[in-house]
Amino acid sequence: MINLERVVREIKTIGLYDLVLQDVQRVAEKNRVSEAEIRQIIEENPQILEDYMQTNVEYNLSNIHVRDIAVNDLKDDCKPQAQQVNANLTQLRALEKYTLDFEQSATLVIIFSIEFFVLFSVQYFIVLLNLKEWQWWIYTLFASSVALAYWYGKKQSNIYAKNKKKYEELYMQTLELLKELEDKGCIKKEDLLIYECEEHV
Repeated sequence: MINLERVVREIKTIGLYDLVLQDVQRVAEKNRVSEAEIRQIIEENPQILEDYMQTNVEYNLSNIHVRDIAVNDLKDDCKPQAQQVNANLTQLRALEKYTLDFEQSATLVIIFSIEFFVLFSVQYFIVLLNLKEWQWWIYTLFASSVALAYWYGKKQSNIYAKNKKKYEELYMQTLELLKELEDKGCIKKEDLLIYECEEHV
């Protein structure tokens, strides 16, 4: 459900994807690359497309380049599947953030930030407030916070893994539904493609 034409144009023209463009230029072994060359390189190097998609997820931009189907314009026998596609697209957009690797997620950054703050506070209480007689209690509290952060991180990691699997299954199901609707003459997938991201405009 990704529009390669849009991907190529965004990599070439939008600064957000400069690192992806640099990877393309490295593969091409030249600085100026045409859209046709970018497309060919993306097709031959799937990791570059993955990097583009990861960048989008990190910046809360969608990799679902398909708009909802206008159900009212369809024949009655097409409507149930089209409504299912629309429901799936809504769910996919909500689950999309879980396609980001947990190790690169904001959740993990927040956990580390809190732990750094707790460690700083521990040192502050012991050294600056001269609470050396309480230091074992304070270190125990810090150790407890580390254990809690580890447990919470594991829990969030499992949530990411579970939702990523759900996303992948729903993605494949939606692709099949779109193909069935197109085969039945209900829609043209080309008409549903989104060619421009409003956030970039």
